[in-house]
Amino acid sequence: MKLLLAGATGLVGGHVLAQALADPRIDAVIAPTRRALAAHPKLLAPAVDFEALPEDAPWWAADAAISALGTTIGKAGSQDAFRRVDHGYQLAVARLAHQHGTPAFLLNSALGADPASRIFYNRVKGELERDLAGLDFASLTFVRPGLIGGERSEVRTAERAALILLGILGPVLPRAWRINPAGRIAAAMIEAAIAAKPGRHVVSSAALV
Repeated sequence: MKLLLAGATGLVGGHVLAQALADPRIDAVIAPTRRALAAHPKLLAPAVDFEALPEDAPWWAADAAISALGTTIGKAGSQDAFRRVDHGYQLAVARLAHQHGTPAFLLNSALGADPASRIFYNRVKGELERDLAGLDFASLTFVRPGLIGGERSEVRTAERAALILLGILGPVLPRAWRINPAGRIAAAMIEAAIAAKPGRHVVSSAALV
């Protein structure tokens, strides 16, 4: 199996990369990225500019594609910049994968994704899901975690505080509101990529606890 991975340097994407490279069911991982990745016999990591992706690169053709790209409004600097990454970059990756015959696509989305949401973050995630559905992949899976647990390279103060609070309250909270470990999210995405069930599917936050 050949897996295409966008977002390999992020929290969830890093877990996807590590698990995919260790999984004997996956023969090759293609991870286009802006930052260099550690070498591995199963890994091809072409350097790319997500503002100008190489449309004719042969490595867009894979058995499945996973997108774990993402940023925050604070890091991006504005809502427009956030949308360009979380919607524009991911949709561009999906379009190129689809054009090159990749039949399955998996998105690390978010709990509450809804194109009609009044919350900007949820609205962007919902609009991306809607637009991906329009590409007509044979298999399309949206993984919708809530608060993601794991060590990030950058400090997110509000998120860290929420993780501490949910960690304390976790046993009494509904499953959908509990912390979703990045490793569990990654594992769910890999399993869905390998299964590549026909049609559209959603993996809820409650299934990622």
